[in-house]
Amino acid sequence: MAKRKKRILVMINPRDPEDMLAGNIELGSPKEVCSALAKFNTCPDGAEVKRLGTMVLHGPGYTVEYAMGHDVLMQVMVVVNNMDFAWPVLSKICRKNSWKMQDTESGQVFG
Repeated sequence: MAKRKKRILVMINPRDPEDMLAGNIELGSPKEVCSALAKFNTCPDGAEVKRLGTMVLHGPGYTVEYAMGHDVLMQVMVVVNNMDFAWPVLSKICRKNSWKMQDTESGQVFG
């Protein structure tokens, strides 16, 4: 069976959704971002051991990772393992929070 390639996206909050060159504003504090994602079944796995310097949240078909130790998050990385499960949820997250996703390979922006 062929191994599926993981897709890497970056979740951002554009200052002006019509003009991606206007830059980004913060997504929120880590607590705010975790709370927003928890509404979409995206949470830490509950393990006591954390990866050094990185928080990992698990959602349906994807993980969300961000660097710990920051007061506000400007972006989070989304690693998509199963696009069929992940895409509807990620699209809803973006619509609800006015966030966008950018593909790290193509630069294309979604959401």
